[in-house]
Order: sequence, then C-alpha cells, then structure tokens
Amino acid sequence: MTTKKIERIIAPPAPHMVGDGFRVHNFIPSGASLSMQRMSPFIMMDYNSKFHFPPTNELRGVGVHPHRGFETVTIAYKGKVAHHDSAGNSGVIGEGDVQWMTAASGILHKEYHEEQFSKAGGDFQMVQLWVNLPAKDKMSPPKYQGITNSEINKYELPEGGGLVEVIAGNYNGVSGTASTFTPVGLLNAKLHKGVTASFSFPVTYNTALLVIEGSIKVNGSEQVPTDNFVLFANEGEEFTVEALEDAVVLILSGEPINEPIAAHGPFVMNTQQEIIQAFNDFNLGRFGYLE
Repeated sequence: MTTKKIERIIAPPAPHMVGDGFRVHNFIPSGASLSMQRMSPFIMMDYNSKFHFPPTNELRGVGVHPHRGFETVTIAYKGKVAHHDSAGNSGVIGEGDVQWMTAASGILHKEYHEEQFSKAGGDFQMVQLWVNLPAKDKMSPPKYQGITNSEINKYELPEGGGLVEVIAGNYNGVSGTASTFTPVGLLNAKLHKGVTASFSFPVTYNTALLVIEGSIKVNGSEQVPTDNFVLFANEGEEFTVEALEDAVVLILSGEPINEPIAAHGPFVMNTQQEIIQAFNDFNLGRFGYLE
C-alpha cells in the first residue's frame, strides 16, 4: 500500500444560516479545490459545528423545499431534527442517527429542530451531504433510509481503542448499513486518545475527512484541529489517523461520477435543459404536496 497524501487542510469557512435552525460552514462546493467535480460524488457538504441554541417554543429549521437528481445524507452528532417529505416519510433524526434520502426524480422536504429539543435548547451539531446520482438513476423513484445508531454496523478497534461506524461502504470486512447507487465510503471513526487507525480507499476515489471532535494527526505528521477538513490527493491508497485526544472523525470517499453537472439551487442534473424541466415540474406540482 502506498500513502494517500494530504492535498489541503481547510479551516472552517465563515458560518451562515440555512433557514433559522442550521448554522453551517459550507465546505463543498467552495472554489476549484472543493468543486462539485473535484469532490464527486459528494457535491455539497454543510457542517453545523457544535452550536448552542437557547430554548424556544418556535420550531427552528427550513420550510418546504424541493430536491431532484441526488441524495441528501444527514448525520446527527448533537441535537435532534424532525423531518417530513411529500412521499409520506417523517420521523426524528436523533444523536448518532443518519437519514439517507434519495430525492432522485423529485421530492418536497422540510426539516426543523425536534419539538422537545427546541423547548429545552442545547448543543446542536450536524453534517449534511449531497451525494450525486448517475444520469441513469436521476429520475428513479424517491426512497428513504432512516438509520438509527443501533442499526449502523460497527467495527470495534483492538484493545478498546474505539470503533468505526460504517454508514456506507466497507471497513475491515464490516459492510455499511446504507445502500448506495455508486461506490461510496462513509465512516464515523470514534477514537480514544493515543489510538491510531488505518484507512484504505482506491487511488481514483475522491477522499476527505472532517474532524468533528478533538484533534488528530494524519499520516504521523500533519496535525488537524477540530472542525477542520482534510482533502486527500488522488495518489496512494492508505492513510492513518491518530487521536491526539478523544476524537470523532467523519471520513468520506467515493468513486467519481464522470458526467456533466448542471446545478441550480436544489436541483442537480446533467444538462441545463433538465434544470429547466425540474423547475417546470416543480411549478406544476409534480413533486407532490407538503404543507
């Protein structure tokens, strides 16, 4: 195995609000080094770093909005999010849970702080990824995978050193819980101080990590603090992560979808004509109904 080297370490960009419930740092897309094409199949990443929301009787969040052409993956670290969509799905994403929603041909969606969490207030920390779909699957029927933490397959590190939650892909023979349209690896590494874990992905896959908690050392040399993003070069296969203190690290790697990307707001297709069609279908009510 050859070492997968670091291309860039990126500090969190200035935060902005999505609706009134999500205070996010947008890592993807941001410039040429983290463009949709460079990070394919990951075409968007918003990170709500740990932020304390005071108690309120109002439901903070994002109102009804459409999606077409990709999947949204929401990973909850702190707090709770309630959601509804026009396919009739609803539920609560609690701490440690994952919501994997395939918008595909089109869906309406809304998400907001769960009612009891809103009333109590507290720390809130989430990641939302958009995972692109290949052209042949963009107009497939919407579907939904609600994955509780107890349903996520886990690899226990030796000598009680922590664990790796395998949301998608494979880690040391443990298969991910989520089904994907193209090869995607999505792992939560929860490492105790002083523990080193190794990870390996094909040289052609676009690979990155985000430090959710603590601080780490990558490949025995580069220190990376909390809330920083590491982009790996497309060379080599293996890298190591050492926890300098108890740490949580989100690792993402995927086979690029080498197709044209046409994106506008909540729609990600292959041509501008398909974007125009998406707006037309949305305006004609073909995405269903959601209050």
